[in-house]
This record gives sequence, C-alpha cells and structure tokens, in this order.
Amino acid sequence: MAQNNVNLGKVAVLYGGNSAEREVSLNSGNAVYKALVQSGVDAIKIDTKDDFIGQLSAHDFDLAFIALHGVGGEDGTIQGMLEFYGLPYTGSGVKASAICMDKWRTKLIWMGLALPTPKFIKADSLDMLKAFSNEVGFPIMVKPALEGSSIGISKVKQASELEAAFDSATSTGSPVLAEQFITGKEFTVAVLGGKALPAIQLKPANEFYDYDAKYLQDDTEYLVPCGLSEDKESELQALAVQAYDALDCSGWGRVDFMQDEDGQFWLIEVNTVPGMTDHSLVPMAANAAGINFSQLVLSILEAAEK
Repeated sequence: MAQNNVNLGKVAVLYGGNSAEREVSLNSGNAVYKALVQSGVDAIKIDTKDDFIGQLSAHDFDLAFIALHGVGGEDGTIQGMLEFYGLPYTGSGVKASAICMDKWRTKLIWMGLALPTPKFIKADSLDMLKAFSNEVGFPIMVKPALEGSSIGISKVKQASELEAAFDSATSTGSPVLAEQFITGKEFTVAVLGGKALPAIQLKPANEFYDYDAKYLQDDTEYLVPCGLSEDKESELQALAVQAYDALDCSGWGRVDFMQDEDGQFWLIEVNTVPGMTDHSLVPMAANAAGINFSQLVLSILEAAEK
C-alpha cells in the first residue's frame, strides 16, 4: 500500500450496498479508491452489502468516503450510523441526506421558500395522477420520490401512458412524485465546498436524461462551457447554492435544473452523493474549473475532517 503522504489517516471507501444503484456505486467506489491510493492515502474499500459493521470494526479508520448511491447510502441511514460510530464522513449530514433523497419533501421546502420548482404532487393513486395531468396538461414526469439515477422514471405524453408510468414508479416500493414537464434546456451545477462549479448543459439523445443516458450510452452531449451568457450562468450558479443551502447540504453535491423557453430556471432535485464514474458530471465540472479527479476526491475527503 502507498505511503500516506496527505495526512488523512486510514480511509474507508464505502461503496456497493443493496440499493437499485449498486452497480453505479461499485464504479464510483472503485474510481474513488484508485484516486486515493494514487494520492498516497491509506484507503480500504468496504462493500456495505455484507457485514458492514464487522468490516468497519476490523480497522481503525479515521475517515469515511461515502460512494454509496440511493437508498441506504444517500438517505441519511449510513450517515447516522457513522455519527453513532464517531467516524467523520464525506458529504451532507443525516438531515440533509434524508430530505434530498425524498424529492417530494425537497420540493416542499423549495416551494415554502418561493424557490422556482415545477408544479408537483405526491400521487398516492392512479386517480390522483390522472387528476394532476388534467390540471397541468401533458407531458408530465412520473418518478419514484425515493430513488435516484432516474430509476423508474417516465415522461408521460398522453393519458394512455399514465398507468404504466405509475406502475413503473411504484414497483420500486417508493411513493410516486408527478411533476409538470418543463420544455427547454437541461442543466446541472455541482457545488463543492459551498461554491458552484461551472454549469453543464446536458443534451441527451433520449427523451430526457434517463439511466441509459447517464451510465450506458455515449451519445449524450455535455456542454462545458454550458452555452449561457456570463450573467445567466452566474444566476444559475447562485440559485444552485441557494437551493443547496436551503436543504442544509454540505461538502459537495449536485443541483439539477430545467430552463424553460422564456429563460426561467426551474429546480428539479439535489444529489448529495453524485456519481463518480467516467460518465459522471461532478468530475466533469471540476475539470472545467481546473480541478482533476484526484484533487476533487481529496477536496471532498478533506472537508470531512471539518
């Protein structure tokens, strides 16, 4: 193992887990681990799927890098356990992690603060979903409120598609969030250490930036610079930090937006443990700011000490 020359002690890279995003997490964790070792950090990978407590107890760790996505890793569960264990960890705390994992409650907070987010409803039944579509019109987005990586999400263009979309979202075991679709451009802004990185415009070949576009396909376009004027990008970055701070996020994260045809930005969601794969957006934004992958990983980890 490489000599630890960055004074971060022994680091547990937590990855894998049991969520629907396990495969993405394995890729993220492996990339983070490789970067840490190359930087001289004494790092050990721990797949939280099997005997997590036993593995953690077998080593005298100083810090934990959370590379877990989805339920059980991004929802405050692992964060609470690590706090009980007394082990500092990367990213947002228990409260912010739990809120951001719940897209419905995230949007309730933004709505209460008069931050712009598309009209939405928690659809407890197909009838509620039909009533919402009648109110806002098509298309609408139907998604699990408690999943990430666009798992179970559907863009619904007509009434005949509602039932299949509702079934797809409920099949994850999550409550269903329905959201008015914003026609326009898609942007994302990474936040690192409380500051916004350069915005990225996403131009997926698919209907929207779904799971395949995120992780499997190579035909999504990522525009950095994002194509906005300097003033509009500054506006977008400021809104990202405001939305991030409103949820008490910390360390790092990513805020996703749509921009309508009138130029108005609309908040969609926050990811508190974004992907760290070769298709991932935070490393891309960091690179545009002159921060390479290893520097990004170390910056995220160093913030856990504070």
